[in-house]
Amino acid sequence: MTVRPIVFSENPLLRQKSHRVRRVTPELQELIADMVETMQVENGIGLAAIQVGTPERVIVVHLPPPDPEEEWEEDPPPGSGELYIVLNPELARRSAEVVAGIEGCLSIPGWVGEVERHAAVTVKGMDQSGKPVRIRAEGLLARVFQHEIDHCDGILFTDHIEDPDRIWPVPEGEEEAAEAAQQVPGVVAITG
Repeated sequence: MTVRPIVFSENPLLRQKSHRVRRVTPELQELIADMVETMQVENGIGLAAIQVGTPERVIVVHLPPPDPEEEWEEDPPPGSGELYIVLNPELARRSAEVVAGIEGCLSIPGWVGEVERHAAVTVKGMDQSGKPVRIRAEGLLARVFQHEIDHCDGILFTDHIEDPDRIWPVPEGEEEAAEAAQQVPGVVAITG
C-alpha cells in the first residue's frame, strides 16, 4: 500500500466528473488499498479516488470505532468502525429531512463550513469485488457518503455554502479538532 498525494481544491481535476468503473482489476484493487491507507494517514473519514488524482467513481468511508473509554449518551453513530468501499456510488434515496453539519475536506485544508445534507440516504453501487450493494445510512454516515459522492461529480462542500458566514478558516491540520469542538451548536462534523 502507498500513501498517495492529496489533490487540492485549486486543481481543476477536482471539478471533473469521475468515470464509472467498468471492470474490477488488480490496478483498481491497488487504488482501493492506497485510498484506505491515505485516508487513515491523513485522518480522514472518507476519500474519493479523484482526491488522489484518479478520476474513477470509487469512494472509501470509515467512521472511527467508538472509544471504549468514552461514555455515550446515545448509541455510537451507525456504521462506526466499519469500512465501506463503494464503486460507482449513487444516491438511490434521500430523506426529506435535511440537517446542518460542519464539514471539512482533505482537499481544502484549513477550512470548515456548515453544510445542509439529507439526514438519511440509501447508497447503491458495487463492492470491492464488483457485487451490487445497497447501504442505508443516517446521521454522520449519510453525510460522509453525500460528501464523497459529490466529489465523484466534481462538487466540493464549499459549493453548498451560499452564506460566507457559514465557512471559516481553522489552522491547517486542525480541521478535525475544530469540527470535534462543534463550533456551531447542534451540528455534526466530517473531514473527507
